[in-house]
Amino acid sequence: MSIKKPELTFKYVFNYGYNPSYVNGAQGGFSPRGEMVINFYLERQPLPDSMTHEITPEGAIGRETAVEPKDLSSSMVRFIDTGVVMSYENARVFHSWMGDKLRELEEIHKAQAAFEKTEHGGQA
Repeated sequence: MSIKKPELTFKYVFNYGYNPSYVNGAQGGFSPRGEMVINFYLERQPLPDSMTHEITPEGAIGRETAVEPKDLSSSMVRFIDTGVVMSYENARVFHSWMGDKLRELEEIHKAQAAFEKTEHGGQA
């Protein structure tokens, strides 16, 4: 006779405004309390505050004559929309979880590559 182990079911409740954000980088470190702080950002080219153009004799918009800020062409923006703070123990658990998910994705990629190498792979 097997004894059923205790179970706990988690119900996921989403904030009405839940909207996942695309990120392509992170910056962070540790808080004075020893918690891990991670700020996620989207890296992109900046948009100008203003641009000035000549007006042609015909009244059309001509060539660009000025842009603000002046360093626009040599700047990048790291837009930070969200960040997380977690304890050392939660960071270790998250690290393990992320590693498991990456290994799963690698297995999927290997299976896809193997299938595509077969005679009829990828063809309907």
